[in-house]
Amino acid sequence: MTVALIAIAGSIGAMARFFVDGVIRQIGKTTFPFATLFINVGGSFILGLLTSLGTAHLIPPTTKAIVGTGFCGGYTTFSTANFETIRLIQTKRNSLATINIIGTMALTMLAAFIGIEVG
Repeated sequence: MTVALIAIAGSIGAMARFFVDGVIRQIGKTTFPFATLFINVGGSFILGLLTSLGTAHLIPPTTKAIVGTGFCGGYTTFSTANFETIRLIQTKRNSLATINIIGTMALTMLAAFIGIEVG
């Protein structure tokens, strides 16, 4: 039962990522992958929050698994962040690629930390 719910949550997370990505891309056309960064930062915050709540036994382990592994796994996209960084390098936008690499790592870690502290 839990495995099925994780799969469903993963599907919902992937659909949410598609929707959020589309909305952010409509707001402004840019060569910097803001949509992916926003999605990964948000997912990191959610996972940090779930981790904290789970550690404090404020949510059941199944909820942590369903939302953390399922939804966040389907929502966040490290592979897309890497692909977009490579595309920036290929198009000679090395400064943006560097900002994307460092910004993604720093902001996702900060978001996870904040999520843990909030939880």
